[in-house]
Amino acid sequence: MHTLQAAILDEATFNANDLNLDSLLNLVKYWHRYPSTTVAQRPEHLANIHIAVTNKVVFDKPLLESLPELKLILLTATGMDNVDRDTCKALGIAVFNVTNYCTTSVAQHVFSLILALSRQLIPYQNMTKTGDWSRSENFSSLKFPIQELNGKTLGLVGYGALAKGVEQLAKAFGMKILIAQRAGANIAIEGRLLLKDLLPQVDVLSIHCPLTPHTKHLINAQALQLMKPTALLINTARGGVVDNLALANALRTHQISAAGIDVLEIEPPPIDHPLLANDLPNLIVTPHIAWASVEARQRVIDHVANNLKQWLAP
Repeated sequence: MHTLQAAILDEATFNANDLNLDSLLNLVKYWHRYPSTTVAQRPEHLANIHIAVTNKVVFDKPLLESLPELKLILLTATGMDNVDRDTCKALGIAVFNVTNYCTTSVAQHVFSLILALSRQLIPYQNMTKTGDWSRSENFSSLKFPIQELNGKTLGLVGYGALAKGVEQLAKAFGMKILIAQRAGANIAIEGRLLLKDLLPQVDVLSIHCPLTPHTKHLINAQALQLMKPTALLINTARGGVVDNLALANALRTHQISAAGIDVLEIEPPPIDHPLLANDLPNLIVTPHIAWASVEARQRVIDHVANNLKQWLAP
């Protein structure tokens, strides 16, 4: 095992030089570390590599078939859609992902968006910075109406570990919880509502489902029309679950009140992306960081190390 060659292909996607990688690096003697790996660089960076650690590098069939030495792919993420697992299975290449590492980080980010929007933090911050408060005749401002969360209804689309983490915080705020039936189902099971029945009832809708053929543009123009004009939409799952152009139009026409988005259909987005327009003051967009607390990223490394240790075990 001392001759194994390992490579970290896109370290900059999860490490900002603030993590301790010793638990991983100490397991194999020879490491090749790259901040990023382009499609064109994959053959070079993976030449004679037995163990590949990656977040987003694509392992398609042609690449996998050109890497006879590769034995193990360690993903620093839960999603595995960048790896052709059927080809890996056929070639005897093991693939490990990591799960349940960022529940706290995502749940807190969801509520940071909900609170910022419901308390109008950004408009009021802008008011103080531009001098509007200083010029006011009153000690306080009621220019931007704010809302309490107690008694409001939170709708969850997707009900895995991340959604349950959000649910726990929502209950602490005194919110009521509604859970959507799995996308594609026509009959609601006990404790779940069909999406069309859930949407008109919620004050906040939080998305936590994976991107699949059933969930692509699940929240589209028709779905947005079913929501209250006072409702908030939060998406920390995958950008493609929400029709980005339809959301921009719904925000622009005040079909819904506001949205907090951490993911877009294209990442990084083009500068002219519809949700980056300057005329959407009721929108907060963050650059796919809900998962990315220091603690969560360290857990990723520790999980990857455990996966490697398991693979190395006799």
